[in-house]
Amino acid sequence: MFFDMLYCLKLQHCVDLCLGGLLLFLAGLQQVEAAAAAEMSNLNWKPFIYGGMASIVAEFGTFPIDLTKTRLQVQGQSQYTEVRYRGMFHALFRIGKEEGIRALYSGISPALLRQASYGTIKIGTYNSLKRLFVSHPEDETMVINVFCGVVSGVLSSSLANPTDVLKIRMQAQGSLLQGSMMSNFINIYQTEGTRGLWRGVIPTAQRAAIVVGVELPVYDITKKHLLRSGLMGDTILTHFISSFTCGLAGALASNPVDVVRTRMMNQRVLSGNPLYKGTLDGVMQTWKNEGFFALYKGFWPNWLRLGPWNIIFFITFEQLKKLPF
Repeated sequence: MFFDMLYCLKLQHCVDLCLGGLLLFLAGLQQVEAAAAAEMSNLNWKPFIYGGMASIVAEFGTFPIDLTKTRLQVQGQSQYTEVRYRGMFHALFRIGKEEGIRALYSGISPALLRQASYGTIKIGTYNSLKRLFVSHPEDETMVINVFCGVVSGVLSSSLANPTDVLKIRMQAQGSLLQGSMMSNFINIYQTEGTRGLWRGVIPTAQRAAIVVGVELPVYDITKKHLLRSGLMGDTILTHFISSFTCGLAGALASNPVDVVRTRMMNQRVLSGNPLYKGTLDGVMQTWKNEGFFALYKGFWPNWLRLGPWNIIFFITFEQLKKLPF
């Protein structure tokens, strides 16, 4: 009898401990959920939405220049040995004359889809990461901004790579690539597999790390110094100068990787080995076979695109930030 009572007391004690532990667990879980909800409510969604919208506007406005850049960059590649274009304006004129005005927007659908994803993730992640390090924009440093730019560039470009592959193919091959955007997606997947959709993802991420890691910090720092100088206010002229500067810096830093990335994405590998085994191999082969300045093929349209693209993007983005909601 005594042992039964002792057993019952121990059992009740165990039950009480379990119930107490469960209550503590539920209370802790509730606190975690409350903290997560507060964190979500503090997350600023505007940079994500505004970044995507501004990217789409900028992409549509500068797309023909981007197309000429792609055509110039693939010249000299094995299946494009004929030199058809002598420069950006000659390429614009010849494409319009031989293939029609609509050909200047070959690949616009995946390009806009890419910006809707890439631009949204890039700008939203960049601004969110900066707020993790500093609470006020005045406290930002070049090191913090470059780190946030590199991370956001790699992440966004890697996720959006399939749309970039399709855009490059449609730009390079023009009227030779028939069918809708979705049918071409399916065709690449069926003939080349998943790797075909992520072809060139490493140089794409490398280029994005360079471009975003240069452009966004340069814009922020240039704008901050212009405002601190007292010569300019937070006006469209300030946004114009800052965006023009960051476009030039981004073009100079990224063009060699951009040439290799374009060629790697455009090459079809159905059997055998690819022409370029990686970014460094692509750079060395291009330099060896075509000379150093081949790495800066398409620089002028690249800069003339990045310049206006950044101007349109940042002016649009800054105006969207001023909306009263």
